[in-house]
Amino acid sequence: MTDHGVALPHHRLHVVPAVVALASPTWQREVWLDPDRFEDLDYTVHVLFDDFCDAHDPQPWLGQSLRTEEEVELMARLGAAYSAVQDAVGAEARDELYLNAPGWSTVVAAAARLAQVMVANDQTALVRPQDGGHGMRPASAGSRDAGVCERRLCVRFHDA
Repeated sequence: MTDHGVALPHHRLHVVPAVVALASPTWQREVWLDPDRFEDLDYTVHVLFDDFCDAHDPQPWLGQSLRTEEEVELMARLGAAYSAVQDAVGAEARDELYLNAPGWSTVVAAAARLAQVMVANDQTALVRPQDGGHGMRPASAGSRDAGVCERRLCVRFHDA
């Protein structure tokens, strides 16, 4: 498995939690169905299909917000599983209808596998001292700001 790095680490900071949310039926029911909470299925879908990746066509995101070909393949599977449910219930359906759809367990399973791989890949990248933990080349000695940013990024990944 080749880690292509993450050129857009702030994008990945949105993608990984969105995948984890799709992998957790408990989170979905407790958070998405609570009208007082900001996060819902629509937010998660925008993260994965529009804003920080494209689960319908994840290949261009390799090396951007996805690290490996395996992540690309698993993201495509997640996109296909979600699209099948969306086709069955309708794009404007309430979150609860999605969560109760017969195909939703396939979405959860696809997200769970992808979450496992993404978290493992991030943990592996964090222990690589040569790249500051995010799959990018270390900052040059004259680039003080980049070094600070790299350290901050490592903390964010670690805290996530």
